[in-house]
Amino acid sequence: MLFNSTVFVFLFLPIAVAGFALLAARAGTQAVVAWLTAASLFFYAWWDAAYLWILVASIAINFTLGQMIGNPNSARSSRKALMLGGVAFNLVLLGYYKYAGFLTANLSDLFGQDWTVPDIVLPLGISFFTFQQVAYLVDRYQQRAAPHGFLSYCLFVSFFPQLIAGPIVHHKEIFTQLTGKHPFRLRVNNVSVGLTLFAIGLFKKVVIADTLSRYASPVFFAADQGAPLAFAEAWIGCLAYTFQLYFDFSAYSDMAVGLARLFGLRLPINFFSPYKATSIIEFWRRWHITLSRFLRDYVYIPLGGNAHGATRKLANILATMVLGGLWHGAGWNFVLWGGIHGCLIVANHLWRASGIKASHGPAYRLSCGVLTFVCVAIAWVPFRAETMDGAFAML
Repeated sequence: MLFNSTVFVFLFLPIAVAGFALLAARAGTQAVVAWLTAASLFFYAWWDAAYLWILVASIAINFTLGQMIGNPNSARSSRKALMLGGVAFNLVLLGYYKYAGFLTANLSDLFGQDWTVPDIVLPLGISFFTFQQVAYLVDRYQQRAAPHGFLSYCLFVSFFPQLIAGPIVHHKEIFTQLTGKHPFRLRVNNVSVGLTLFAIGLFKKVVIADTLSRYASPVFFAADQGAPLAFAEAWIGCLAYTFQLYFDFSAYSDMAVGLARLFGLRLPINFFSPYKATSIIEFWRRWHITLSRFLRDYVYIPLGGNAHGATRKLANILATMVLGGLWHGAGWNFVLWGGIHGCLIVANHLWRASGIKASHGPAYRLSCGVLTFVCVAIAWVPFRAETMDGAFAML
């Protein structure tokens, strides 16, 4: 059930809002949380009810582990073992559904075997709810996550506005909004802001992103099929996809924030005009902000961050971006995309550390912005291409 589908706009959403308004006026917080959780699980099951158990089991197991990890009476070593076991469980679950085929195919090629795995359907939103729960378990171990009820946790993981395309919500951003005697009400301001954001996102998706895809998709398809491309064709396809992806992802983020606001909940902003960035470092502070935050806090810093010298810092940056690329999809093209961005960020840090003095006037800032944009656009080519050959043909 996509946000721009008629069944969502004209059936699911009105029923969800009506039930919310009724329970918010006549029942307590727990009833509202239960309603939103039930609506979110129904929303997920609409895609394929056979896979609902994966989400439900993931929620139940991680909540139970979180309660055990957060028990102050348990030994630190026991809590650490539970945390590591929980993180491993989440990564294995994600790895099986998302990377088993990719890993098997590469091992088969490496050892000259004909190993295969059955066709595995990738569960909807598994990358997002896995990352959210990994962060939750780590924070429970580090005592940065306060105790909470099971229903609140269910809503934190399954809340339908952010379930399928983010943003990657931190637990404190939800739990702190579920406290108080009457935190929920259908308020005019929330409805006006929420519907405005949803309408803006819907326009970005349907009018802009879907239109641009008509120019991008045929070019990438031709490249993947081995057809020769002219200079202009390749650039048209590249630039069309560059803006298609922005408006598509930005649209879903806007719609997610707007939908959550209808129910009185505030989700974090995920985009802040990233194509205005004048460096690749700034780009990643503006693009998919919640993913950048997660990679920084739960990958880059645990790897050592910048605490072990400049060389180790740059190596950690590169490793983090490669893993971030692989998170987006199981394919060498995503690894290449992450590696390109990792190298660009390393180059950016080396430039800053070089001590070279440059004018910071309008011409300099413009050149920095153009260079950053061109690098980002070129890096999108392997991200979008279905094959490595297609990506290199485009480039």
